[in-house]
Amino acid sequence: MDVETITAVADTGFVVALLNRTDQSHAAAVSVYLQQQSILLPQTTLTEVAYLVGRDAGTAITVAFLQGLSASRFRLTALTEQDLVRVAAILAQYTDSRIDFVDATVMAIAERYRSQTILTLDQ
Repeated sequence: MDVETITAVADTGFVVALLNRTDQSHAAAVSVYLQQQSILLPQTTLTEVAYLVGRDAGTAITVAFLQGLSASRFRLTALTEQDLVRVAAILAQYTDSRIDFVDATVMAIAERYRSQTILTLDQ
């Protein structure tokens, strides 16, 4: 993956708002999405996205997203062993916060690709 084209890393909340037209942040998410050249999408977010979108917008939306993923601006990204070590460090560092495993994986991927932008919305 060409690091030069990476502009951001997506968190679950951003993808959910983008896919769910009834989400109050949908229009803002679409606007931000269209401004990005390429967005890293950690594989770890997919479980949360599928659950939340399926629950709130329907399984058909989840299916359409998965089928169109390769043609989107998203670049699905798997964790490396080094990322997992970093995730553990992040979780240990922020034990007093509400950061969870998926959030820590988003941070680790952003660090690996030196991305300064994490696209997120609260869910």
